[in-house]
Amino acid sequence: MFRKIVLGVLLVTTFFVTRGQSKKEKQVADAVEKLRVAMVDANKANLESMVSDKLSYGHSGGHLEGKAEFVEKIVSGKSDFVTIELKDQTISITGKTAIVRHILDAKTNDSGKPGEVHLLVLMVWQKEGGRWILIARQAVHPG
Repeated sequence: MFRKIVLGVLLVTTFFVTRGQSKKEKQVADAVEKLRVAMVDANKANLESMVSDKLSYGHSGGHLEGKAEFVEKIVSGKSDFVTIELKDQTISITGKTAIVRHILDAKTNDSGKPGEVHLLVLMVWQKEGGRWILIARQAVHPG
């Protein structure tokens, strides 16, 4: 009997958690995941297709870059993400604009030098032509 109650509670909880994410939020979450994978894989075509030509990409150290520099640094290995883990992600959508916040933990190998980063990230996505495009990103160190 106890197992049936526990199973029932788990099923109800899962139902409400998955129902809590709207269709648009799921699309944005999928776009964020696709970008995460493209950054780890250094996939130039995917990176270029997912970010705006007017991208404003702010690093935690204050450096600001546009689309060309963002893509080039990842593809060349100057900014090499070995792994990226995203935690505590929230998505807020108003019209065709989505604000995404999460914690980013990553292992890096920038220009052949192993390291780790732990950042708080804010991203702004815009729906263009039926898909979500990254238009801005800003990272800061926690604390």
